[in-house]
Amino acid sequence: MKQKVSYSSANQIRAPQCASARPVAAFPFAKEEGSPSSESRYLRCPHRLRSSSMMTCAALLIVIGMAVSSAAAVEVQRPRGVPLSKRQFYEENKPFTCLDGSRTIPFDRVNDDYCDCRDGSDEPGTAACPNGSFHCTNAGFRPTFIPSSRINDGICDCCDTTDEYNSGAKCENTCKELGQKEHEVLQKMAEITKEGFLLKQQLIQEAKNRQQEKQSKLTELQNNKKELEEKVEALRTVKETAEQPEKEAKELHLKAWEEQKAIIRAEKDKAKMAEAFLELDDDADGFVAVAELQTHAELDTDADGTVSETEAQGLLGGVDHVDTASFEKVWDNIKDKYVSESQPVEPAPVDTPPEESNKLADNDSEQYPSDDDVQEEEEEDEEEDDYPEEDFDKAPPTVKTPPKKDEDEEAMPPYDDETRVLIDAAQKARDNFEESERALRDVDDQMKNIEKEISFDFGPDSEFSYLYSQCYELTTSEYIYKLCPFNRVSQKPKYGGSETNLGTWGTWAGPEDNKYLLMKYEHGTGCWQGPNRSTTVKLTCGKETTVMSTSEPSRCEYLMEFTTPAVCQEPEAVISSLHGHDEF
Repeated sequence: MKQKVSYSSANQIRAPQCASARPVAAFPFAKEEGSPSSESRYLRCPHRLRSSSMMTCAALLIVIGMAVSSAAAVEVQRPRGVPLSKRQFYEENKPFTCLDGSRTIPFDRVNDDYCDCRDGSDEPGTAACPNGSFHCTNAGFRPTFIPSSRINDGICDCCDTTDEYNSGAKCENTCKELGQKEHEVLQKMAEITKEGFLLKQQLIQEAKNRQQEKQSKLTELQNNKKELEEKVEALRTVKETAEQPEKEAKELHLKAWEEQKAIIRAEKDKAKMAEAFLELDDDADGFVAVAELQTHAELDTDADGTVSETEAQGLLGGVDHVDTASFEKVWDNIKDKYVSESQPVEPAPVDTPPEESNKLADNDSEQYPSDDDVQEEEEEDEEEDDYPEEDFDKAPPTVKTPPKKDEDEEAMPPYDDETRVLIDAAQKARDNFEESERALRDVDDQMKNIEKEISFDFGPDSEFSYLYSQCYELTTSEYIYKLCPFNRVSQKPKYGGSETNLGTWGTWAGPEDNKYLLMKYEHGTGCWQGPNRSTTVKLTCGKETTVMSTSEPSRCEYLMEFTTPAVCQEPEAVISSLHGHDEF
Protein backbone atom coordinates (compact mmCIF):
# COMPACT_ATOMS: atom_id res chain seq x y z
CA MET A 1 0.00 0.00 0.00
CA LYS A 2 1.32 3.40 -1.02
CA GLN A 3 1.34 6.25 1.39
CA LYS A 4 1.07 9.89 0.30
CA VAL A 5 3.68 12.13 1.82
CA SER A 6 2.31 15.24 3.51
CA TYR A 7 4.83 18.06 3.44
CA SER A 8 4.21 19.27 6.95
CA SER A 9 6.45 20.45 9.73
CA ALA A 10 7.43 16.83 10.39
CA ASN A 11 9.29 16.77 7.11
CA GLN A 12 11.38 19.83 7.92
CA ILE A 13 14.63 18.75 9.64
CA ARG A 14 17.36 21.23 10.50
CA ALA A 15 20.92 20.53 11.71
CA PRO A 16 21.98 23.54 13.77
CA GLN A 17 24.67 21.47 15.51
CA CYS A 18 26.71 21.12 12.33
CA ALA A 19 29.09 24.06 12.22
CA SER A 20 28.90 24.44 8.46
CA ALA A 21 25.82 22.39 7.81
CA ARG A 22 22.97 23.71 5.65
CA PRO A 23 19.40 23.52 6.99
CA VAL A 24 17.63 20.92 4.90
CA ALA A 25 14.17 19.55 4.25
CA ALA A 26 13.94 15.80 4.78
CA PHE A 27 11.83 15.40 1.62
CA PRO A 28 12.54 18.07 -0.96
CA PHE A 29 10.96 15.69 -3.42
CA ALA A 30 8.72 12.71 -2.65
CA LYS A 31 10.52 9.48 -3.55
CA GLU A 32 9.20 6.63 -5.63
CA GLU A 33 8.82 3.21 -4.00
CA GLY A 34 12.05 1.26 -3.89
CA SER A 35 14.38 4.21 -4.41
CA PRO A 36 17.63 4.30 -2.40
CA SER A 37 17.45 6.23 0.82
CA SER A 38 20.72 8.22 0.33
CA GLU A 39 20.33 10.19 3.50
CA SER A 40 23.68 11.86 2.81
CA ARG A 41 21.91 14.03 0.14
CA TYR A 42 19.81 15.77 2.77
CA LEU A 43 22.45 16.53 5.42
CA ARG A 44 26.03 17.52 4.69
CA CYS A 45 28.54 17.74 7.53
CA PRO A 46 32.24 18.53 7.22
CA HIS A 47 34.61 15.59 6.90
CA ARG A 48 36.54 16.72 9.90
CA LEU A 49 34.29 17.02 12.96
CA ARG A 50 34.85 16.89 16.64
CA SER A 51 33.58 13.81 18.43
CA SER A 52 30.54 15.60 19.86
CA SER A 53 29.56 16.93 16.48
CA MET A 54 30.02 13.51 14.95
CA MET A 55 27.76 12.03 17.60
CA THR A 56 25.13 14.67 16.90
CA CYS A 57 25.27 14.05 13.15
CA ALA A 58 25.07 10.31 13.74
CA ALA A 59 21.98 10.81 15.86
CA LEU A 60 20.39 12.88 13.16
CA LEU A 61 21.21 10.25 10.56
CA ILE A 62 19.44 7.67 12.68
CA VAL A 63 16.35 9.90 12.88
CA ILE A 64 16.44 10.43 9.13
CA GLY A 65 16.72 6.73 8.54
CA MET A 66 13.70 6.08 10.72
CA ALA A 67 11.71 8.71 8.86
CA VAL A 68 12.68 7.31 5.49
CA SER A 69 11.85 3.76 6.52
CA SER A 70 8.42 4.88 7.70
CA ALA A 71 7.75 6.25 4.23
CA ALA A 72 8.93 3.30 2.24
CA ALA A 73 6.07 3.50 -0.27
CA VAL A 74 4.86 6.94 -1.49
CA GLU A 75 3.34 8.50 -4.62
CA VAL A 76 5.42 10.58 -7.00
CA GLN A 77 4.74 14.28 -6.41
CA ARG A 78 6.35 17.59 -7.28
CA PRO A 79 8.36 19.61 -4.75
CA ARG A 80 6.47 21.95 -2.48
CA GLY A 81 5.67 25.29 -4.10
CA VAL A 82 6.25 24.10 -7.71
CA PRO A 83 3.38 24.43 -10.24
CA LEU A 84 2.56 21.55 -12.59
CA SER A 85 3.69 23.67 -15.52
CA LYS A 86 7.29 23.57 -14.16
CA ARG A 87 7.26 19.96 -12.87
CA GLN A 88 9.64 18.81 -15.64
CA PHE A 89 12.45 21.05 -14.34
CA TYR A 90 12.48 19.32 -10.95
CA GLU A 91 13.57 15.67 -11.44
CA GLU A 92 14.85 13.94 -8.34
CA ASN A 93 17.49 11.76 -9.98
CA LYS A 94 19.09 14.60 -11.91
CA PRO A 95 21.00 17.72 -10.86
CA PHE A 96 18.83 20.81 -10.74
CA THR A 97 19.60 23.74 -13.04
CA CYS A 98 18.41 27.13 -11.87
CA LEU A 99 15.57 28.34 -14.08
CA ASP A 100 17.60 31.40 -15.06
CA GLY A 101 20.43 29.05 -16.15
CA SER A 102 22.91 30.67 -13.77
CA ARG A 103 24.14 27.40 -12.19
CA THR A 104 23.48 23.70 -11.63
CA ILE A 105 23.27 22.20 -8.17
CA PRO A 106 22.64 18.73 -6.71
CA PHE A 107 18.96 18.04 -6.37
CA ASP A 108 19.22 17.65 -2.63
CA ARG A 109 19.72 21.39 -2.39
CA VAL A 110 16.18 22.03 -3.63
CA ASN A 111 13.99 23.31 -0.78
CA ASP A 112 16.84 22.96 1.73
CA ASP A 113 16.08 26.42 3.16
CA TYR A 114 19.28 27.81 1.65
CA CYS A 115 19.21 30.06 -1.43
CA ASP A 116 21.55 28.79 -4.15
CA CYS A 117 19.97 30.26 -7.31
CA ARG A 118 19.90 33.96 -7.95
CA ASP A 119 16.34 33.72 -9.25
CA GLY A 120 15.24 31.80 -6.13
CA SER A 121 14.02 28.83 -8.20
CA ASP A 122 15.80 26.26 -5.97
CA GLU A 123 13.63 27.29 -3.00
CA PRO A 124 10.03 27.23 -4.28
CA GLY A 125 8.75 25.90 -0.96
CA THR A 126 10.76 27.92 1.59
CA ALA A 127 11.34 31.55 2.50
CA ALA A 128 15.09 31.33 1.95
CA CYS A 129 15.18 33.40 -1.26
CA PRO A 130 13.88 37.00 -1.04
CA ASN A 131 12.93 37.00 -4.70
CA GLY A 132 11.32 33.58 -4.73
CA SER A 133 7.66 32.74 -5.25
CA PHE A 134 5.45 30.01 -3.83
CA HIS A 135 2.76 28.31 -5.87
CA CYS A 136 -0.59 27.79 -4.15
CA THR A 137 -2.32 24.85 -5.81
CA ASN A 138 -5.68 25.90 -4.34
CA ALA A 139 -7.53 22.84 -5.61
CA GLY A 140 -11.14 23.80 -6.22
CA PHE A 141 -10.27 27.49 -6.65
CA ARG A 142 -7.82 29.52 -8.67
CA PRO A 143 -4.11 28.62 -8.31
CA THR A 144 -1.92 31.56 -7.53
CA PHE A 145 1.59 32.65 -6.58
CA ILE A 146 2.63 34.49 -3.42
CA PRO A 147 6.04 35.97 -2.47
CA SER A 148 8.30 33.52 -0.64
CA SER A 149 8.43 35.92 2.28
CA ARG A 150 4.85 34.95 3.13
CA ILE A 151 5.67 31.28 3.65
CA ASN A 152 5.22 30.25 7.27
CA ASP A 153 4.64 33.82 8.38
CA GLY A 154 1.62 32.88 10.48
CA ILE A 155 -0.87 34.33 8.00
CA CYS A 156 -2.91 32.07 5.74
CA ASP A 157 -2.43 33.32 2.17
CA CYS A 158 -3.26 30.15 0.20
CA CYS A 159 -6.82 28.98 0.58
CA ASP A 160 -5.50 25.37 0.70
CA THR A 161 -3.23 26.33 3.69
CA THR A 162 -0.08 25.02 1.97
CA ASP A 163 1.89 28.21 2.66
CA GLU A 164 1.71 27.66 6.43
CA TYR A 165 2.98 24.07 6.65
CA ASN A 166 5.50 24.78 9.45
CA SER A 167 4.29 27.93 11.22
CA GLY A 168 1.77 26.39 13.57
CA ALA A 169 -0.93 28.72 12.24
CA LYS A 170 -4.43 27.25 12.35
CA CYS A 171 -5.58 27.56 8.74
CA GLU A 172 -8.71 26.10 7.20
CA ASN A 173 -9.01 25.02 3.60
CA THR A 174 -11.53 27.44 2.09
CA CYS A 175 -10.85 26.72 -1.58
CA LYS A 176 -14.07 24.86 -2.12
CA GLU A 177 -16.20 27.68 -0.70
CA LEU A 178 -14.24 30.32 -2.63
CA GLY A 179 -14.52 28.28 -5.80
CA GLN A 180 -18.28 28.00 -5.39
CA LYS A 181 -18.62 31.75 -4.81
CA GLU A 182 -16.43 32.55 -7.79
CA HIS A 183 -18.38 30.10 -9.90
CA GLU A 184 -21.60 31.86 -8.93
CA VAL A 185 -20.09 35.27 -9.73
CA LEU A 186 -18.71 34.07 -13.05
CA GLN A 187 -22.00 32.37 -13.84
CA LYS A 188 -23.84 35.61 -13.15
CA MET A 189 -21.30 37.49 -15.27
CA ALA A 190 -21.83 34.94 -18.01
CA GLU A 191 -25.58 35.51 -17.88
CA ILE A 192 -25.11 39.30 -17.99
CA THR A 193 -22.64 38.89 -20.84
CA LYS A 194 -25.04 36.64 -22.71
CA GLU A 195 -27.90 39.11 -22.40
CA GLY A 196 -25.57 42.02 -23.12
CA PHE A 197 -24.21 40.30 -26.20
CA LEU A 198 -27.75 39.77 -27.50
CA LEU A 199 -28.40 43.47 -26.94
CA LYS A 200 -25.14 44.24 -28.71
CA GLN A 201 -26.32 42.30 -31.75
CA GLN A 202 -29.46 44.41 -31.76
CA LEU A 203 -27.36 47.55 -31.49
CA ILE A 204 -25.23 46.42 -34.40
CA GLN A 205 -28.30 45.76 -36.52
CA GLU A 206 -29.81 49.11 -35.55
CA ALA A 207 -26.49 50.78 -36.40
CA LYS A 208 -26.54 49.18 -39.84
CA ASN A 209 -30.09 50.40 -40.37
CA ARG A 210 -29.14 53.90 -39.27
CA GLN A 211 -26.09 53.80 -41.49
CA GLN A 212 -28.26 52.94 -44.46
CA GLU A 213 -30.75 55.66 -43.53
CA LYS A 214 -27.94 58.19 -43.17
CA GLN A 215 -26.47 57.18 -46.50
CA SER A 216 -29.89 57.47 -48.18
CA LYS A 217 -30.44 60.83 -46.50
CA LEU A 218 -27.03 62.00 -47.64
CA THR A 219 -27.79 60.99 -51.23
CA GLU A 220 -31.13 62.81 -51.03
CA LEU A 221 -29.45 65.93 -49.63
CA GLN A 222 -26.83 65.85 -52.37
CA ASN A 223 -29.59 65.84 -55.00
CA ASN A 224 -31.44 68.61 -53.15
CA LYS A 225 -28.25 70.63 -53.01
CA LYS A 226 -27.87 70.54 -56.78
CA GLU A 227 -31.47 71.68 -57.23
CA LEU A 228 -31.04 74.43 -54.63
CA GLU A 229 -27.82 75.64 -56.23
CA GLU A 230 -29.63 75.98 -59.56
CA LYS A 231 -32.54 77.71 -57.83
CA VAL A 232 -30.21 80.12 -56.03
CA GLU A 233 -28.52 81.12 -59.28
CA ALA A 234 -31.88 81.59 -61.01
CA LEU A 235 -33.21 83.74 -58.15
CA ARG A 236 -29.97 85.69 -58.11
CA THR A 237 -30.61 86.65 -61.74
CA VAL A 238 -34.23 87.58 -60.93
CA LYS A 239 -33.05 89.69 -57.98
CA GLU A 240 -30.43 91.54 -60.00
CA THR A 241 -32.94 92.12 -62.81
CA ALA A 242 -35.50 93.55 -60.39
CA GLU A 243 -32.93 95.69 -58.54
CA GLN A 244 -31.76 97.53 -61.65
CA PRO A 245 -35.00 99.48 -62.36
CA GLU A 246 -35.43 99.97 -58.62
CA LYS A 247 -31.99 101.54 -58.41
CA GLU A 248 -32.66 103.82 -61.40
CA ALA A 249 -36.03 104.91 -60.01
CA LYS A 250 -34.51 105.69 -56.60
CA GLU A 251 -31.72 107.68 -58.20
CA LEU A 252 -34.22 109.73 -60.21
CA HIS A 253 -36.29 110.35 -57.10
CA LEU A 254 -33.20 111.41 -55.15
CA LYS A 255 -32.01 113.67 -57.94
CA ALA A 256 -35.39 115.39 -58.12
CA TRP A 257 -35.36 115.82 -54.36
CA GLU A 258 -31.86 117.31 -54.39
CA GLU A 259 -32.96 119.80 -57.04
CA GLN A 260 -36.05 120.66 -55.01
CA LYS A 261 -33.92 121.10 -51.89
CA ALA A 262 -31.59 123.43 -53.79
CA ILE A 263 -34.56 125.57 -54.84
CA ILE A 264 -35.89 125.63 -51.28
CA ARG A 265 -32.47 126.59 -49.90
CA ALA A 266 -32.12 129.33 -52.49
CA GLU A 267 -35.52 130.73 -51.57
CA LYS A 268 -34.67 130.58 -47.87
CA ASP A 269 -31.34 132.25 -48.52
CA LYS A 270 -33.01 134.96 -50.56
CA ALA A 271 -35.55 135.57 -47.81
CA LYS A 272 -32.79 135.71 -45.21
CA MET A 273 -30.86 138.17 -47.39
CA ALA A 274 -33.87 140.43 -47.73
CA GLU A 275 -34.43 140.29 -43.98
CA ALA A 276 -30.78 141.12 -43.33
CA PHE A 277 -30.87 144.04 -45.77
CA LEU A 278 -33.82 145.53 -43.94
CA GLU A 279 -32.11 144.99 -40.56
CA LEU A 280 -28.82 146.56 -41.73
CA ASP A 281 -30.55 149.52 -43.39
CA ASP A 282 -30.97 151.37 -40.13
CA ASP A 283 -32.05 154.66 -41.71
CA ALA A 284 -34.32 152.90 -44.19
CA ASP A 285 -32.92 154.86 -47.11
CA GLY A 286 -32.71 151.80 -49.35
CA PHE A 287 -28.94 151.43 -48.92
CA VAL A 288 -26.66 149.54 -46.57
CA ALA A 289 -23.73 151.76 -45.76
CA VAL A 290 -20.30 151.17 -44.20
CA ALA A 291 -21.34 152.81 -40.95
CA GLU A 292 -24.35 150.49 -40.68
CA LEU A 293 -22.16 147.39 -41.06
CA GLN A 294 -19.80 148.65 -38.38
CA THR A 295 -22.58 148.26 -35.79
CA HIS A 296 -22.47 144.46 -36.21
CA ALA A 297 -19.40 143.25 -34.34
CA GLU A 298 -19.97 139.65 -35.48
CA LEU A 299 -18.81 140.75 -38.95
CA ASP A 300 -15.29 141.46 -37.65
CA THR A 301 -12.84 139.81 -40.04
CA ASP A 302 -9.55 140.34 -38.22
CA ALA A 303 -10.88 139.26 -34.79
CA ASP A 304 -9.97 142.50 -33.06
CA GLY A 305 -13.49 142.93 -31.68
CA THR A 306 -14.55 145.80 -33.96
CA VAL A 307 -15.48 146.27 -37.60
CA SER A 308 -13.27 148.95 -39.10
CA GLU A 309 -14.25 151.12 -42.05
CA THR A 310 -11.85 149.19 -44.26
CA GLU A 311 -13.35 145.87 -43.18
CA ALA A 312 -16.86 147.16 -43.84
CA GLN A 313 -15.90 148.38 -47.32
CA GLY A 314 -14.34 145.01 -48.06
CA LEU A 315 -17.59 143.29 -47.12
CA LEU A 316 -19.52 145.67 -49.41
CA GLY A 317 -17.24 144.97 -52.34
CA GLY A 318 -15.05 148.09 -51.94
CA VAL A 319 -17.85 150.68 -51.98
CA ASP A 320 -19.36 152.84 -49.25
CA HIS A 321 -22.94 151.63 -49.71
CA VAL A 322 -25.01 149.20 -51.76
CA ASP A 323 -28.63 148.97 -52.81
CA THR A 324 -30.76 145.83 -52.85
CA ALA A 325 -29.47 144.57 -56.18
CA SER A 326 -25.81 145.14 -55.24
CA PHE A 327 -26.37 143.65 -51.77
CA GLU A 328 -27.31 140.36 -53.39
CA LYS A 329 -23.82 140.21 -54.96
CA VAL A 330 -21.98 140.81 -51.66
CA TRP A 331 -24.36 138.67 -49.56
CA ASP A 332 -22.00 135.69 -49.73
CA ASN A 333 -19.37 137.79 -47.86
CA ILE A 334 -21.78 138.52 -45.04
CA LYS A 335 -24.25 135.63 -44.60
CA ASP A 336 -21.92 133.17 -42.84
CA LYS A 337 -21.15 135.61 -40.00
CA TYR A 338 -24.25 137.72 -39.90
CA VAL A 339 -26.53 137.24 -36.89
CA SER A 340 -30.12 138.33 -37.34
CA GLU A 341 -31.39 140.81 -34.84
CA SER A 342 -34.52 138.67 -34.41
CA GLN A 343 -32.44 135.64 -33.29
CA PRO A 344 -32.11 135.43 -29.47
CA VAL A 345 -28.56 135.64 -28.20
CA GLU A 346 -27.41 133.56 -25.23
CA PRO A 347 -26.23 135.76 -22.36
CA ALA A 348 -22.47 135.75 -22.00
CA PRO A 349 -21.09 134.43 -18.70
CA VAL A 350 -20.58 137.28 -16.24
CA ASP A 351 -17.25 137.40 -14.42
CA THR A 352 -17.66 137.80 -10.71
CA PRO A 353 -15.66 140.78 -9.40
CA PRO A 354 -13.00 139.95 -6.82
CA GLU A 355 -14.88 141.87 -4.11
CA GLU A 356 -18.05 139.79 -4.59
CA SER A 357 -15.97 136.60 -4.55
CA ASN A 358 -14.56 137.58 -1.17
CA LYS A 359 -18.07 138.26 0.11
CA LEU A 360 -19.18 134.80 -0.98
CA ALA A 361 -16.22 133.26 0.79
CA ASP A 362 -17.10 135.16 3.95
CA ASN A 363 -20.69 133.94 3.73
CA ASP A 364 -19.47 130.32 3.59
CA SER A 365 -17.87 130.72 6.98
CA GLU A 366 -21.10 131.97 8.58
CA GLN A 367 -23.14 129.81 10.91
CA TYR A 368 -25.47 127.29 9.25
CA PRO A 369 -29.18 128.28 9.25
CA SER A 370 -31.43 126.81 11.88
CA ASP A 371 -33.82 123.96 11.22
CA ASP A 372 -36.75 126.40 11.14
CA ASP A 373 -35.09 128.42 8.39
CA VAL A 374 -34.42 125.26 6.36
CA GLN A 375 -38.07 124.20 6.81
CA GLU A 376 -39.31 127.61 5.61
CA GLU A 377 -37.06 127.40 2.54
CA GLU A 378 -38.37 123.91 1.75
CA GLU A 379 -41.97 125.17 2.05
CA GLU A 380 -41.15 128.01 -0.32
CA ASP A 381 -39.65 125.54 -2.76
CA GLU A 382 -42.79 123.41 -2.59
CA GLU A 383 -44.94 126.50 -3.29
CA GLU A 384 -42.77 127.30 -6.28
CA ASP A 385 -43.15 123.71 -7.53
CA ASP A 386 -46.91 124.16 -7.50
CA TYR A 387 -46.58 126.51 -10.46
CA PRO A 388 -44.08 124.84 -12.78
CA GLU A 389 -45.55 126.30 -15.94
CA GLU A 390 -44.99 129.87 -14.72
CA ASP A 391 -41.36 129.08 -13.95
CA PHE A 392 -40.84 127.57 -17.38
CA ASP A 393 -42.36 130.63 -18.97
CA LYS A 394 -40.04 132.90 -17.04
CA ALA A 395 -36.86 130.86 -17.65
CA PRO A 396 -35.40 131.58 -21.10
CA PRO A 397 -34.20 128.56 -23.03
CA THR A 398 -30.44 128.19 -23.03
CA VAL A 399 -30.34 126.26 -26.30
CA LYS A 400 -32.32 127.24 -29.34
CA THR A 401 -34.25 124.30 -30.71
CA PRO A 402 -34.50 124.33 -34.49
CA PRO A 403 -38.07 124.59 -35.69
CA LYS A 404 -39.66 121.27 -36.58
CA LYS A 405 -40.95 122.85 -39.72
CA ASP A 406 -37.43 123.04 -41.13
CA GLU A 407 -36.84 119.36 -40.34
CA ASP A 408 -40.00 118.39 -42.14
CA GLU A 409 -38.99 120.48 -45.07
CA GLU A 410 -35.59 118.70 -45.21
CA ALA A 411 -37.17 115.20 -45.16
CA MET A 412 -37.31 113.42 -48.47
CA PRO A 413 -40.86 113.03 -49.77
CA PRO A 414 -42.26 109.48 -50.20
CA TYR A 415 -41.70 107.60 -53.42
CA ASP A 416 -44.31 107.81 -56.08
CA ASP A 417 -46.51 104.81 -56.83
CA GLU A 418 -44.50 103.67 -59.82
CA THR A 419 -41.24 103.68 -57.85
CA ARG A 420 -42.96 101.96 -54.94
CA VAL A 421 -44.03 99.10 -57.19
CA LEU A 422 -40.46 98.68 -58.42
CA ILE A 423 -39.13 98.67 -54.83
CA ASP A 424 -41.69 96.07 -53.72
CA ALA A 425 -40.85 93.83 -56.66
CA ALA A 426 -37.11 94.08 -55.95
CA GLN A 427 -37.65 93.40 -52.23
CA LYS A 428 -39.69 90.31 -53.00
CA ALA A 429 -36.92 89.06 -55.29
CA ARG A 430 -34.36 89.68 -52.52
CA ASP A 431 -36.47 87.79 -49.97
CA ASN A 432 -36.84 84.81 -52.28
CA PHE A 433 -33.12 84.79 -53.02
CA GLU A 434 -32.16 84.99 -49.31
CA GLU A 435 -34.62 82.24 -48.42
CA SER A 436 -33.15 79.92 -51.04
CA GLU A 437 -29.62 80.74 -49.81
CA ARG A 438 -30.62 79.84 -46.24
CA ALA A 439 -32.10 76.55 -47.45
CA LEU A 440 -28.84 75.79 -49.28
CA ARG A 441 -26.79 76.54 -46.15
CA ASP A 442 -29.06 74.26 -44.09
CA VAL A 443 -28.55 71.44 -46.56
CA ASP A 444 -24.79 71.96 -46.43
CA ASP A 445 -24.84 71.82 -42.62
CA GLN A 446 -26.94 68.63 -42.63
CA MET A 447 -24.58 67.01 -45.12
CA LYS A 448 -21.53 67.89 -43.02
CA ASN A 449 -23.10 66.47 -39.85
CA ILE A 450 -24.14 63.25 -41.58
CA GLU A 451 -20.74 62.82 -43.25
CA LYS A 452 -19.05 63.39 -39.89
CA GLU A 453 -21.27 60.80 -38.20
CA ILE A 454 -20.83 58.25 -41.01
CA SER A 455 -17.05 58.58 -40.93
CA PHE A 456 -16.81 58.47 -37.11
CA ASP A 457 -15.20 55.45 -35.45
CA PHE A 458 -18.11 53.87 -33.57
CA GLY A 459 -16.44 50.49 -33.21
CA PRO A 460 -15.79 47.55 -35.55
CA ASP A 461 -19.52 47.10 -36.20
CA SER A 462 -20.66 50.63 -35.27
CA GLU A 463 -22.03 49.20 -32.02
CA PHE A 464 -21.29 52.44 -30.16
CA SER A 465 -23.18 54.66 -32.61
CA TYR A 466 -26.32 54.64 -30.45
CA LEU A 467 -24.39 56.71 -27.86
CA TYR A 468 -23.97 59.58 -30.33
CA SER A 469 -25.86 62.74 -29.32
CA GLN A 470 -26.88 61.13 -26.00
CA CYS A 471 -25.99 62.17 -22.44
CA TYR A 472 -25.94 60.17 -19.19
CA GLU A 473 -25.85 61.55 -15.65
CA LEU A 474 -24.60 60.35 -12.26
CA THR A 475 -25.63 62.19 -9.11
CA THR A 476 -23.41 61.96 -6.04
CA SER A 477 -23.68 63.63 -2.66
CA GLU A 478 -21.97 66.78 -3.98
CA TYR A 479 -22.01 66.83 -7.78
CA ILE A 480 -23.96 65.93 -10.88
CA TYR A 481 -21.67 64.36 -13.49
CA LYS A 482 -22.75 64.30 -17.12
CA LEU A 483 -21.18 62.15 -19.81
CA CYS A 484 -22.05 62.93 -23.41
CA PRO A 485 -20.17 60.25 -25.40
CA PHE A 486 -18.07 61.57 -28.27
CA ASN A 487 -18.72 65.12 -27.03
CA ARG A 488 -17.75 66.14 -23.47
CA VAL A 489 -17.79 65.35 -19.76
CA SER A 490 -18.93 67.92 -17.19
CA GLN A 491 -19.39 68.39 -13.47
CA LYS A 492 -21.91 70.64 -11.76
CA PRO A 493 -22.47 71.26 -8.04
CA LYS A 494 -25.62 69.53 -6.84
CA TYR A 495 -26.93 72.57 -4.99
CA GLY A 496 -26.21 75.31 -7.52
CA GLY A 497 -23.15 76.69 -9.22
CA SER A 498 -21.51 76.86 -12.60
CA GLU A 499 -20.71 73.82 -14.72
CA THR A 500 -17.09 72.67 -15.06
CA ASN A 501 -15.79 71.08 -18.25
CA LEU A 502 -13.94 67.85 -17.39
CA GLY A 503 -12.78 67.29 -20.98
CA THR A 504 -13.94 67.12 -24.58
CA TRP A 505 -13.80 64.04 -26.78
CA GLY A 506 -10.29 63.00 -27.68
CA THR A 507 -9.89 59.40 -28.81
CA TRP A 508 -10.27 55.72 -28.01
CA ALA A 509 -7.52 54.89 -25.53
CA GLY A 510 -7.83 51.16 -24.73
CA PRO A 511 -5.08 48.54 -25.12
CA GLU A 512 -3.90 47.38 -28.52
CA ASP A 513 -6.02 44.23 -28.50
CA ASN A 514 -9.21 46.25 -27.83
CA LYS A 515 -8.94 50.02 -27.93
CA TYR A 516 -12.71 50.36 -27.44
CA LEU A 517 -12.51 49.69 -23.69
CA LEU A 518 -11.39 53.22 -22.77
CA MET A 519 -12.48 56.70 -23.86
CA LYS A 520 -10.27 59.74 -23.38
CA TYR A 521 -11.65 63.26 -22.91
CA GLU A 522 -9.08 66.07 -22.78
CA HIS A 523 -8.56 69.86 -22.60
CA GLY A 524 -11.18 70.58 -19.96
CA THR A 525 -11.31 73.58 -17.66
CA GLY A 526 -7.88 74.33 -16.19
CA CYS A 527 -7.23 73.65 -12.53
CA TRP A 528 -5.91 76.41 -10.31
CA GLN A 529 -2.14 76.35 -10.82
CA GLY A 530 -2.50 72.95 -12.41
CA PRO A 531 -3.19 71.15 -15.69
CA ASN A 532 -6.39 71.17 -17.69
CA ARG A 533 -8.94 68.65 -16.47
CA SER A 534 -9.24 65.35 -18.31
CA THR A 535 -11.40 62.23 -17.94
CA THR A 536 -10.84 58.58 -18.78
CA VAL A 537 -14.04 56.57 -19.26
CA LYS A 538 -13.72 52.83 -18.61
CA LEU A 539 -16.33 50.78 -20.49
CA THR A 540 -17.57 47.48 -19.06
CA CYS A 541 -20.18 44.97 -20.19
CA GLY A 542 -23.69 45.50 -18.86
CA LYS A 543 -27.32 45.16 -19.84
CA GLU A 544 -27.94 48.83 -19.08
CA THR A 545 -26.23 51.92 -20.43
CA THR A 546 -25.34 53.97 -17.38
CA VAL A 547 -22.59 55.80 -15.52
CA MET A 548 -21.67 53.61 -12.54
CA SER A 549 -19.08 55.67 -10.68
CA THR A 550 -16.73 58.63 -10.87
CA SER A 551 -13.47 59.23 -9.04
CA GLU A 552 -10.42 61.48 -9.17
CA PRO A 553 -7.34 59.22 -8.84
CA SER A 554 -5.01 62.13 -9.55
CA ARG A 555 -5.47 65.87 -9.32
CA CYS A 556 -7.63 67.10 -12.19
CA GLU A 557 -7.64 63.60 -13.75
CA TYR A 558 -10.99 61.86 -13.45
CA LEU A 559 -11.97 58.21 -13.93
CA MET A 560 -15.53 57.29 -14.89
CA GLU A 561 -16.92 53.74 -15.10
CA PHE A 562 -19.58 53.29 -17.76
CA THR A 563 -21.54 50.13 -18.55
CA THR A 564 -22.89 49.39 -22.00
CA PRO A 565 -23.91 46.28 -23.97
CA ALA A 566 -21.66 47.48 -26.78
CA VAL A 567 -18.53 46.01 -25.13
CA CYS A 568 -20.03 42.60 -24.29
CA GLN A 569 -18.18 39.72 -25.96
CA GLU A 570 -19.48 36.35 -27.08
CA PRO A 571 -20.58 34.23 -24.07
CA GLU A 572 -18.28 31.30 -25.00
CA ALA A 573 -15.23 33.34 -24.00
CA VAL A 574 -16.67 33.88 -20.52
CA ILE A 575 -17.98 30.33 -20.06
CA SER A 576 -14.55 28.90 -20.90
CA SER A 577 -13.08 30.95 -18.07
CA LEU A 578 -15.30 29.05 -15.61
CA HIS A 579 -13.33 25.84 -16.27
CA GLY A 580 -9.69 24.96 -16.02
CA HIS A 581 -9.11 26.53 -12.58
CA ASP A 582 -8.56 23.30 -10.68
CA GLU A 583 -5.02 21.98 -10.44
CA PHE A 584 -4.61 18.70 -8.62
